[in-house]
Amino acid sequence: MAKGMYLEHYLDSIEGLPCELQRNFSLMEDLDNRTEEKKTEISELASEYVAKVRNLASEERAQHLKKIENAYNKCKEYSDDKVQLAMQIYEMVDKHIRRLDADLARFENDLQEKLDTGSMDSSDEKQSRKDKNIKDKRGSHGRDKKGSDQDSPKQKKTKTGANISESLLAMHPSDVLDMPVDPNEPTYCLCSQVSYGEMIGCDNSDCPVEWFHFACVGLTTKPKGKWYCPRCTQEMRKK
Repeated sequence: MAKGMYLEHYLDSIEGLPCELQRNFSLMEDLDNRTEEKKTEISELASEYVAKVRNLASEERAQHLKKIENAYNKCKEYSDDKVQLAMQIYEMVDKHIRRLDADLARFENDLQEKLDTGSMDSSDEKQSRKDKNIKDKRGSHGRDKKGSDQDSPKQKKTKTGANISESLLAMHPSDVLDMPVDPNEPTYCLCSQVSYGEMIGCDNSDCPVEWFHFACVGLTTKPKGKWYCPRCTQEMRKK
């Protein structure tokens, strides 16, 4: 596949990405606004409770505290939704990055195949030229040494030019397409690798790792309720 085709197909694949990202960012902004409203509501309920707590009956106190608890739970729900949207955004971008890496790898393979084919053609051409020179030598007993030497610089120049061209072409795949990993990118999980694919966060707020790849912790889908990583689970059992 030609270089232009790879680029065209990739650009087609990311055509809708900006709209999808904008939609998720808008939803996250809406969740932020709702959270701020709930925080204001919690503050007002708390102030009201502190001011009236001495005059409230036990049942009224329980009802008031229940309202504050419900508001807090709603804030947490908004926060969880925001985290999910952030992970969706990451997955969308990461998916296109993985496709770009795959396209670059295929392009490198195509380029290497062309180089290998060119090397074979060059070898056949050299062999053909060699056979022709042998035939010429056999049929030119009357030529002197000077005449044969006059032809050698031209042949040498042709061979040298071919070798330079081949060495320049051979440099392209590794020198141009090798992409070093950013050393500043944070690592996660038990494998101490960068974030990729589906990940899950440990519900232990003191977890030193925090995020884990599904495959590394034996998950295929997100579990219901709270989830703790193997390390935190082991520590909790000791306690």
